[in-house]
Amino acid sequence: MGLRGAGTRAAKRVWQQVGEGVYRIDRANVNCYVVVTPDGITLVDAGLPDSYGGLRVVLASFGAKPSDIDAVVLTHGHFDHVGMSARLVHEHHVPHFVHEQDRRLARHPYRYDHEAPRAGYLLRYPKAIPVIAGMASAGALSVRGIEAGGTVTPEQPLDVPGRLVPVASPGHTYGHCGFTLPGSGILFAGDALVTLDPYTGETGPRIVAKAATADSERALASLDALEATGAQTVLPGHGEPWQQGVASAVSAARAVGAA
Repeated sequence: MGLRGAGTRAAKRVWQQVGEGVYRIDRANVNCYVVVTPDGITLVDAGLPDSYGGLRVVLASFGAKPSDIDAVVLTHGHFDHVGMSARLVHEHHVPHFVHEQDRRLARHPYRYDHEAPRAGYLLRYPKAIPVIAGMASAGALSVRGIEAGGTVTPEQPLDVPGRLVPVASPGHTYGHCGFTLPGSGILFAGDALVTLDPYTGETGPRIVAKAATADSERALASLDALEATGAQTVLPGHGEPWQQGVASAVSAARAVGAA
């Protein structure tokens, strides 16, 4: 697996290959993933508006462009996971899919339930300030919602390149789903299991803080479903890939609990 970028320095990194035909785009500590198969291209989550530059670079590396994307599958509808969506829909007519319970959130990506006030977290966790500021500078405050098809059904393979299989993992949002890529040992965990919490700045496997999670008790319970996938590589919505097996990631997340 290679590490690539628009320039020669690590600071210029815009994408990373994380599996056979799977590429991570990391912009402002927000991840999305390009899945390339013989049948076409699927994008897992749509990052922030400024993730678009990285998307173009990744696609160009194998002779493709945004209009060649066959589908976008969303783990959930928060603003930092639909940041490129409006552009992909309106300029390139790329269909989007999400669990039925997150369709409304995809339309209104700032209207989400959370258990604790967000502002207090930045006072309690100053390490989070540069993370949140970076997200804002990458367009987090100007995301437009989209209409996504609510056809993501747990355990039923999606009719998209890669035949991704949804894994029900509610709690962060009510309709959150991870996705496994059959035959790869890869789990796209979205924000059900991250290695960087944007609201605390803490790293290592964990669920996202109550400042952005609808039901943290349910989110912790959903770790069981993620662990049951037996995935070797966990690709989170925030933070670095975890390649030591999902069981160890889940164990660490349970030990940390909800912030």
